[in-house]
Parts: sequence; C-alpha cells; structure tokens
Amino acid sequence: MKYEEKILTCLVENYRRSKKDVGNNKTNRRTQVKPEKLYRKYRANDGDFEEISKLNQAAEELSKKGFVTRETETFGTQLQCICLIDERVQDIERYLTDKYGYTSKDRKLEKLQELVVKYQNASSICKKECAILAECVESRKIPKNIEELDDVLKAVAFIEKNQEDLYIREASMKIYGDSKFFENETLQPVCSILRKYSDRNTDDELLDEILLDYHIAKEPQKLCIKGDVIIHISGKDVDISGFYEGIEFLASDLVHIQSVKLMAPEFMTIENRTSYLRYHAESTVTFYLGGYANRYQRDFLKLVYESNQDAAYKHFGDIDAGGFWIHHNLREVTGINFELFGMSVDELKNYEYAMCLHQLSGNDRSRLQELKTMDTYAEVVQYMLEQNVKLEQEIVSLDLMKRGAEVVLETETVFGGA
Repeated sequence: MKYEEKILTCLVENYRRSKKDVGNNKTNRRTQVKPEKLYRKYRANDGDFEEISKLNQAAEELSKKGFVTRETETFGTQLQCICLIDERVQDIERYLTDKYGYTSKDRKLEKLQELVVKYQNASSICKKECAILAECVESRKIPKNIEELDDVLKAVAFIEKNQEDLYIREASMKIYGDSKFFENETLQPVCSILRKYSDRNTDDELLDEILLDYHIAKEPQKLCIKGDVIIHISGKDVDISGFYEGIEFLASDLVHIQSVKLMAPEFMTIENRTSYLRYHAESTVTFYLGGYANRYQRDFLKLVYESNQDAAYKHFGDIDAGGFWIHHNLREVTGINFELFGMSVDELKNYEYAMCLHQLSGNDRSRLQELKTMDTYAEVVQYMLEQNVKLEQEIVSLDLMKRGAEVVLETETVFGGA
C-alpha cells in the first residue's frame, strides 16, 4: 500500500470511528495520525531513510491537495503528526474509491442495510441478528465482520431450517456450491451465532457440536453402550452382553431400533471416554456421553427409558462446573431423573485424589454460582467454592475399578481357602 493511500485511509477510518461522524461532536480534537503508525521505524535510528522520505513526500503532496495539514518539528523536517481536514472527508473517500477501490463507510452502511432487508425474515435467528445490525446502521457503527456477514447469514438461514441429515461438506455444497467453503471460511462465526441462541450452556463442547442439533455432522455419529442389554432392531433381538467392551453403532441405525431391554438394574451415562472404557459393573449398563447430549443420544436415551422406567438412572462426570451443567442439561432434555454418581464431596475429600485437585478459574466460579442455588448441587458446589477445588473423573473411575478388583480378589482368596 502506497503512503498516500495509507495516510488517507487511516485518517478517514479514524474520523468515521469518532463522535464527529454520528453528529455528536463534543470535542474539538483533530483527526490525526502519527507518522510512526504508518512506518514503525520513522523515529528510530535504524529507520530506512528512503521510506521516511517517501512518507514525508506523500504527506506534503496531500497537503497541497487540501486533504491534510502537517505538523513538523520546530527545528527540522520530521513530521510530528498528519491531520485530516474534516470538511474534505467525503472528497477524500471518493478519491480513495476512484484511485484505490476503497469502500467508504456510507457505502458499508448501505450494504449493511441491504443485508438486514435480505435476511430479517430468513429465519428466527437471522431476525434477531438483523435487529442488532439495524441498530448498527442507526448508530453508524460498522461490524468488524461485515465482509463475511452475507455468507454467514446465508448459512445460518439454511442451517436453522434444515431437516435433512447431512455431513458438513454436503451442507456446504447446498449453501455455497463449494464443499470446503463452510469449514474453511464461515464455520466459526456461524457456530458462534447458533450457540449464542442455544437453550443450553455450550461452554464445554466443541464449537461445531451445535450443528448436530440441526442434523449436520462432521462425520457419522456413533452411539456407545456396554453391559447386559438386549437391543431389538429390525425385528431381531441382539444381546450385546457378550461384548465386554460394548458396541458402537451409527446414529443412522436408530430408526431401526424398536426397543432396548436392560437386563441390569442400573443405567449410567459417563461423560468422558477414558472413564467409559475403564468402568465395568455387572449391575450397570453404561453409555458414553462425551459432553452435552446431542440429538441422537437424547433420542436413544428416551428409547431406553420407555421400556425400562423402573431402572435406576445415574450420571458420572467431572466434578466441575461443566460436569454439573452437563448433568443438569441431560435431565432437562431427556426428562429422566439421572442421579449423580461419583460426583460428591466425598470424592473431593478423598486424600488419594489430593494431587489431582485443581483450582477454580474465574469462569468456574461464575458458572458454579447459579448451580449453588439448586438443591441437587448445593452441598458439593459450596464445598468447591470454599476449598477452591475441582476434580476430573478419570482418577475416580480408575480408583473405583481398582477397589472393585481388590474386592473380587479378596473374595476369591476367602473361598479358595475354604
């Protein structure tokens, strides 16, 4: 970028960000730019003399055009600052547009208004976002992501209305006609908007997991279950109890499952994969959750409950804000009264876990405050806040299985001795 373009663009942008531009000018401060902002080594001993000369010359020529004024050192030729002649700002924008293809703030506001009109009725989320953008137009504020807004809102409108099971690249083809554009260009801002209006806390899940709520997945979704259970699928009973580590099946098979019969008295969801792999109990069927229950997991859990309402339902996760919010959400979205397992004050007080305890972050404390008002979590959350601790579940599941193995070994020894 030439120094002429750099100087004028910087001054115009400074002016458009100021109170002067919104008719609320309560200051006589001049719109200016320091030369070192345009060339970092302008005042440095090792500054390039040729670069400094080019900058000085550009400022002088713009002064002759009546666009700027210059302030120089009292004794010398070095610039102190370059100041905009405010009355010429529109002339300067036209000059920049004609010569350098610059987009003026007025034109950006026009484009923003066009986007509001285009998407305000495209979907409910688009309507809410467009209301915010309309306020930006009114206050003459340009969103930082204005250049990508059209593509972002186009995706939001499609995704919110989508009812077809799609992979991310298939969705990208339907939205943009390009299989990689969504992942490469707009995935993050689109998911951020969807998460903003989600009815659940999404702090503890991957950014793109929100897409599962709209039938869009990065790869085939799998459900993981193990224990003494019989799945009635496509008219056949499948007993999975012989698979010690359980089974995984694709979420697309859900439509073929008629019922799930638990042959054990307990059913437990487990937050983290390591703990799911580690945990085995004859009396318990376990199900890998992985975080907040996605749409397919919710449907399967409801199917389990339909045929097994007398079973005891439990949830085992991290003893932290995320773990408790995941449990809270699980009960909300399934309607099943999952009890907490291995997520109490007793685990936090266990001296064997002392080296695994972590301190709470500011965000942890903020998220725990609301949980403290709920009876289910009040005691353990109060302890966490007072002692400044939290604990991941992997050490708990490992310890539980070790203790279980020791009990079995002791029993075998007793009977062997008899």
